[in-house]
Parts: sequence; C-alpha cells; structure tokens
Amino acid sequence: MPELCRFYSIIIRMIYNDDTQHHKPHIHVYYNEYEASVALDGELLAGSIPVKQVRLVQAWLTIHESELYEAWNKAVKGIPFGKIEPLR
Repeated sequence: MPELCRFYSIIIRMIYNDDTQHHKPHIHVYYNEYEASVALDGELLAGSIPVKQVRLVQAWLTIHESELYEAWNKAVKGIPFGKIEPLR
C-alpha cells in the first residue's frame, strides 16, 4: 500500500484498485494504534482515529483535493502515483 504522505505521526496511504469496498474515493489513515478509511470529502468511512487527527486529515484533504483525486484516478487503474506534501 503506497504512502501518500506523513505528518504529525499520521500516515496516509492509498491502495491500488481499491474502489469496491467503500465505493467512494478514499484514503487509509494510520495514527499510532488507530486505523481508519476516510473519503476524500472528509467523511469517516470505517475505523476510528482521535478527533484532533481527524481534523488535521480533513484540513490536509481540503488543501490537496485536486492532487488526491488525481492520485485516486491513477490508483484505481493500477498506475503509480507520487507523494503529496505534508501539513506544516
């Protein structure tokens, strides 16, 4: 599962060909022992992470929306995509 970004101990990944389970463009978020699937529009689809980290991820999603959709479109076709800048 390729890593898109890493910031404030949050790891963001996107899986190739991963459009069947949630039927919505999404990322996988890892923070310590927490794991969650979050839609590119910020909706929590599965799992859980602390509220503070959810807000950081949602801010990051908003800032990088076009890059994320571009990465998603490549990922569902099995095409490699690059990393995206972290929050600073």
